[in-house]
Amino acid sequence: MCKELRRESRKLINPPGARILAMRIPAREVRVDAGDLRLAFISKKVSSELGVSGGARLRVQAGSSTTSLWAVVTDDNEPSIGIPTSIYSELGRPGEVDVDLFTGTPAIEYIVKKLYGNKLTYDEIRSIIRDIVSGVLSEAEIAAFVVAQTVVGMDVPEIVSLTKAMVETGEVLNFGETAYDIHSIGGVPGNSKVSIVAVPIVAAAGLFIPKTSSRAITSPAGTADTMETIAPVTFTAEEVLELAKKVRGFIIWGGSLNLAPADDILIRVEHKLRVDPVSQMVASILSKKLSMSVKNLVLDIPVGHGAKIESIQEGRKIASLFTQVSRELGIDVRCAITYGDQPVGYSIGPSLEAREALETLLGGGPMSVREKAASLAGLVLEMAGVAPSGEGRAVALKLLDSSKAYETFKRIVEAMGGNPNVKPEDIPVGRYKAEIRAVTDGYVTGVHNKAVAQIAIAAGAPKDKGAGVKLYVKRGHRVKSGQLMMEIFSNSEGRLTEALKLASKLNPIVIEGMVLEVHPDF
Repeated sequence: MCKELRRESRKLINPPGARILAMRIPAREVRVDAGDLRLAFISKKVSSELGVSGGARLRVQAGSSTTSLWAVVTDDNEPSIGIPTSIYSELGRPGEVDVDLFTGTPAIEYIVKKLYGNKLTYDEIRSIIRDIVSGVLSEAEIAAFVVAQTVVGMDVPEIVSLTKAMVETGEVLNFGETAYDIHSIGGVPGNSKVSIVAVPIVAAAGLFIPKTSSRAITSPAGTADTMETIAPVTFTAEEVLELAKKVRGFIIWGGSLNLAPADDILIRVEHKLRVDPVSQMVASILSKKLSMSVKNLVLDIPVGHGAKIESIQEGRKIASLFTQVSRELGIDVRCAITYGDQPVGYSIGPSLEAREALETLLGGGPMSVREKAASLAGLVLEMAGVAPSGEGRAVALKLLDSSKAYETFKRIVEAMGGNPNVKPEDIPVGRYKAEIRAVTDGYVTGVHNKAVAQIAIAAGAPKDKGAGVKLYVKRGHRVKSGQLMMEIFSNSEGRLTEALKLASKLNPIVIEGMVLEVHPDF
């Protein structure tokens, strides 16, 4: 059977002078969860006919779809190739595929070119992005592209090309009306809740704000992670278009919409590497906005010690970069450099932040959350001409204080499939809890962003939605010895113990005069 397939492949596939013989083989679905591994299951007979062994890299093509898979040789006699369900669906669930030995792709050469500090053309960047989306590039090769951006960087034309290529390899949703959005570059714990307050303010003013969010990369919570504790955030493109007919705004996860799909693949690699290169960050944000037909954007750039951007000078550079790239892409952007010297609000972690967002919409909540959400929403209102220049914040606060934003939020939650009457206390948090108390009297001189984020992550956030940190003090607060300063939540006793150990080591809350370290250690 395999010999017959091989003879047929010579006749139908290989042109004269071709180097590698391709086989046309029946394809079958293998219902196995291979995780991030891209595997192909072939028998010893097929392996022999292809001239490959286990661990070899194969090129698999079905129609216009091409990917690369790693061969796993099995003991069965199936004259076919078994492909895991997720990849089989990517290829269009084909009856047969063309298979040959993977000998590389020009995209690899372009990645190496970037690693050596050279600029890439649009066609070269598009080749890389196309091969990332199709699965031709391995995770190691994608990681090399991420590292190249981290170490070498990209200039404005390259970032514009990267953004365009990411948009063109996915879907673009057209709502038929002007769309606005608010997005934060992140980097400050507790920031994910701000959009959950700001979006309904904008929608309550009658503007259309179709917000898509990513899940956390290096933080304890992304906006999608937090919103998911209140309502479903995963929708198809068709469902999103229907959602837009029901409400003036929503907050959903963009990963299921095939919007700039390369972004989600790159984010997974960035998460493992714990890096977030500026060029990729800019392209990631703007490609997702263009894919949602957003041409009017307010961008939040938090600046502060321990934040992603630590100085206002660096914040201005990022704002300038976003402005330049956005201009080339036809996006009207307003960049707001915001205070990021300590966490936003008092809660860090998906469920805890969702509670705080609801408290703010209900008329309470921390002043920092209320002010930041109103200020960002106010900029959108000014951009749209709903509020006069300089008066957007006041108009936004009026919408918040009058409960119009909360009523709008309830309609959004209901349309998304959640309980519109959910209360803060209805959202479950980690069932295990530990306390950190002051060891001396004095004033709090700092609440460290990175330390708080690391502790929340150690407790299990964002995967464990109930994990996180709740603060009871901020900079400038006076405390007495023994006073409660922070609680750590988790649904795992083991993870809670590790988070508590980390808190003891990192000293996330500093009180004037306290001993920070002792050397040598006991």
